[in-house]
Amino acid sequence: MPGRKRIAVVGGGGCGLTAIKCCLDEDLDPVCFERSDQLGGLWLFRPGGKQDGEGTVMRSTVIDTSKEMMCWSDFPVPDDYPNFMHNTYVLKYFRMYAETFGLLKYIKFRHAIIKIKPARDFQTSGQWEVQYKDLEKDQEYTEIFDAVFCCTGHHTTKNQPKFPGQEKFQGKIVHSHDYSDERGYEGKRVVVVGVGNSGNDVASELGKVADKVFFSTRRGMWVMNLADKDGLPWDIVQTRRLTSWLESWLPFSWRCTMVENDINKRFNHELFGLKPKHRVFSQHLTANDTLPVRILCGKVVMKPNIAGFTKTGVKFDDGTVEDDIDLVVLATGYNYGFPYVDESVIKIEKNVINLYEYIWPLTTTHPTIAFIGCIQPLGAIFPCAELQCRWATRMFKGLCKLPSKDAMLADMQRKRDAMAQRYVQTQRHTIQVDWIPYMDELARHVGCKPNLLKLFLTDPVLAWAVLTGPCVPYQYRLMGPKPWKGAREAILSTMDRVMKPLQTRKPAGCSKRSGFGRFFSMMVLLVAISAVMVKLYYPDRLSSLVNMFSR
Repeated sequence: MPGRKRIAVVGGGGCGLTAIKCCLDEDLDPVCFERSDQLGGLWLFRPGGKQDGEGTVMRSTVIDTSKEMMCWSDFPVPDDYPNFMHNTYVLKYFRMYAETFGLLKYIKFRHAIIKIKPARDFQTSGQWEVQYKDLEKDQEYTEIFDAVFCCTGHHTTKNQPKFPGQEKFQGKIVHSHDYSDERGYEGKRVVVVGVGNSGNDVASELGKVADKVFFSTRRGMWVMNLADKDGLPWDIVQTRRLTSWLESWLPFSWRCTMVENDINKRFNHELFGLKPKHRVFSQHLTANDTLPVRILCGKVVMKPNIAGFTKTGVKFDDGTVEDDIDLVVLATGYNYGFPYVDESVIKIEKNVINLYEYIWPLTTTHPTIAFIGCIQPLGAIFPCAELQCRWATRMFKGLCKLPSKDAMLADMQRKRDAMAQRYVQTQRHTIQVDWIPYMDELARHVGCKPNLLKLFLTDPVLAWAVLTGPCVPYQYRLMGPKPWKGAREAILSTMDRVMKPLQTRKPAGCSKRSGFGRFFSMMVLLVAISAVMVKLYYPDRLSSLVNMFSR
């Protein structure tokens, strides 16, 4: 369209969809290239199999962040949808979003990106040369775009370690990327390697039908519940501004001890052979509500790291050998990369991504390419990606500016040092972010971070909900660019939508007081106690409190 900047969007998954929407919000002209014939990206289950570089979920995958916390900031998930949605519901939500905002007409399905590189006049224009292929017509094209969104995520290229004797093993070895469901593995003896979320899902699922599942881990893990206090979603209970702010006062070891004690009340990690040497917040958290039961039933057996293979079995570091193994599933994660982007723009080694705020490469003179979703948040990724896109579209329009290169390098080094100090050193822990701090950081760049002091002066009911209630994405549509008129109501009715799918039967004589009411009362008491402590023991903290409310 004449006069409008053309933006190439690579990928039609959750990040790509919000990139298109944000482009339209800023009167930009997006063109999305999606290799498959459907939208959905990672959340499109492909029963017929998939290629390396093409992300997908298992048939049974359920998202581990709740609907109120994973939704886009101006589009709540329907209130009758379950709190933790099966992948089919996630895909339905994506389609509703695309249809509601008219995104489908901007997507070129069955179009694969071949190469993206700076245009010849990039130093003056900031434009990009995009080479792509129409897979239906088997024809290649090259076009010039004013800016680029790379929205292909980091769950595509398999990381497949090699073990001694692996080539002699007569059983089947697959990566979790290529595992679809438990069918065909009934009565089999299986080894699952890697205890991230994928490994836990595979081991728990196969534990229902396999003869035995040996679950191998190098370090152990901490396993949290999806269902938290009163059975509410974990992120509804834990992801709150006031809670986050109060926890920030505590030493790291105290916070870890509190959470570890709480987790161990569900099941003793040392007794179950899961306890690692590292602390709970030194890893990307794993959520699984069924693994302890599988272990109690004897269907899943915890084992140390693999030492090697025999023809028919697997040797472990403790000297034990399990024979007659039919299947080994490598749930060993992914190698991050953007092979379609010129190496002069971004080059990734050992999964270290050199991007300011995990978005902007420092290798270009114009901020006209943005990498979206290259993060591992302790929470939902879609709202983070949306804020990244809101910032990037404003940058593409020239409404925002990046700091100096020295300032960006210093920020990147500070985050890298903090990550190295906190997390176990693995390829997985290179893009970790804490949810509320990162969302607020992005919101400050966009100009949409909630001003609590202003809210308390103008709308105290809403301010209290923003401070003490779940930090839902709608909070970032209250003020700043592109606010949403429905944000206030969406925030205040959050718990109604959480409760709706649970209230399919009303037990006789049930209490009218909800778990949320008890939590609300507890938070009031906590605030009162904290206020007294601040005044008596931490007067210097008053300034930081004022800053939290007013920034």
